[in-house]
Amino acid sequence: MNWHQKFYRVERGAKLAGVCGGLAECLNIDPTLVRLGWIALTLCSVGLWSMIYLAAAVLLPRKSQIYPEL
Repeated sequence: MNWHQKFYRVERGAKLAGVCGGLAECLNIDPTLVRLGWIALTLCSVGLWSMIYLAAAVLLPRKSQIYPEL
């Protein structure tokens, strides 16, 4: 894993706000696995992870803001 890579939201391929897609790119795994894991965590924590998702959607920059050439 490249520890110098920034965590961001993606625009292309985003289902809601692009947080899971950005996390998947950061971890270099399939976004579907991240989305399924996020859903499982949300169901097990009675919605806590949905609040974390909303906070990340508001606080994280979009990929085009970090890498305007892409």
